[in-house]
Amino acid sequence: MDSQAFNLNIFSHKDSLYAFAFSFTRDSEDANDLFQDTMLKAINYSSQFKEGTNLKAWLYTIMRNTFINSYRKSAKTTAIMTVTDDLTSDKLFLSATLNNSEGKFVMDDIYKALEKLQPEYYTPFIKYFEGFKYHEIADELQIPIGTVKTRIHVARQLLKKQLRVYSKFVDSQERVA
Repeated sequence: MDSQAFNLNIFSHKDSLYAFAFSFTRDSEDANDLFQDTMLKAINYSSQFKEGTNLKAWLYTIMRNTFINSYRKSAKTTAIMTVTDDLTSDKLFLSATLNNSEGKFVMDDIYKALEKLQPEYYTPFIKYFEGFKYHEIADELQIPIGTVKTRIHVARQLLKKQLRVYSKFVDSQERVA
């Protein structure tokens, strides 16, 4: 089957595919996105379709897998964002806003805690804190991404332990805000 005939054939299933997408997403815009992703994948992988098999079932399988992969990706992203206990600049800002002298002491303590970190923990942590992604840090330091994640986690734990005295202050500031 040539590509034009294949495209016409898959578009003949557009109504049922859109309905199937809507049954997954329960939102018309998300269903439209899922439908378009499915069609794009079907066209890109048309060479993998075996003529004489059920085209509609093949398209449904692509759609289902696309939805599942998208769901897993968004669930993982959400879990990472809500579960991690980051030592972020906004929390550091809260701890340094009472007045200039107290803020200076806090920042001095943070810098001292950072200086105590071993270089293998300090470098990935600082890069992550500056906004670099895990894979970018791994590439730059030429270490596996899992090692980067572990070192950042360990650095975070060490810093939290050394700066524990400020955790009560940050918690009380968050309740006020």
